[in-house]
Amino acid sequence: MLPNVARRVLLGTTLGAGLAGTLPARAQAPKRVVATFTVLADMAQNVAGEAVLVESLTRPGAEIHDYEPTPLDVVRARAADLVLWNGLGLERWFERFFSRAGATRQAVLTEGITPIGIGEGPYLNQPNPHAWMSPTLALVYVENIRKALAALDPANAATFAANAERYAAQIRAVDARLRETLARVPADRRVLATCEGAFSYLTRDYGLREAYLWPINAEDEGTPRQVRAMIDTVRRARVPAIFCESTVNDRPMRQVAREAGARYGGALYVDSLTAEDGPAPTYLKLLEANAEIILRGLTGAAR
Repeated sequence: MLPNVARRVLLGTTLGAGLAGTLPARAQAPKRVVATFTVLADMAQNVAGEAVLVESLTRPGAEIHDYEPTPLDVVRARAADLVLWNGLGLERWFERFFSRAGATRQAVLTEGITPIGIGEGPYLNQPNPHAWMSPTLALVYVENIRKALAALDPANAATFAANAERYAAQIRAVDARLRETLARVPADRRVLATCEGAFSYLTRDYGLREAYLWPINAEDEGTPRQVRAMIDTVRRARVPAIFCESTVNDRPMRQVAREAGARYGGALYVDSLTAEDGPAPTYLKLLEANAEIILRGLTGAAR
């Protein structure tokens, strides 16, 4: 497994500074790729390997939906040879940001994915952007990354293809483990109740039912009406444990747990990786950490 994105970027920057003037021109100026958030940066680095420097605009633990780009972000994007973003309305700030960043090449990594529609609220029928939560659809991301990198740096196209094939095999293996893990949740407990409706693709893949406080992270989060509706849902479905995402305030969901008589099962990881010493420092570990947290919450057993 490749090391953490932040460490790779720092290492690449340090080496580039220390060896300037001693390496061939190509080694002095490797292609630079910027992704809008950490999950995409990790995917891209796995495909790029050592041939390209990859970094994330957002730091580990950051909320991506309403991220406020900094002037430094604009500078980094302008200096990049390629910007990778999710699309499907996830980065609502991105169009404004990109107009400031200049004419940098870009790639939308959800191209070719048929999205699930948001089922309620002000974003009704708009795409649910969290397609990376499906390992099957993550393979589409990997292929889109491979194509974008090959177009950017044709000399390394064979390297990108080999890396993408190897990474896709790892994703398929994780998918198989998740399927086995989540199949252990009994039929009467197969409700995944979370703060944001970010798990539509995961629940579809693994035969779970979905419930949430709000459909997508926005300005209206944890309103009294949302809390009351979730309390009713949890009581009616006899949901044993409920969860929230690591990048949002879990207070409303903890209130639901108290009033509905359910356990608070912990934080799940969606919009951001953790730091290297956390439970989800890579995309693959994010998927596995979530599966274990869900299993433990809904059954009371980790393995």
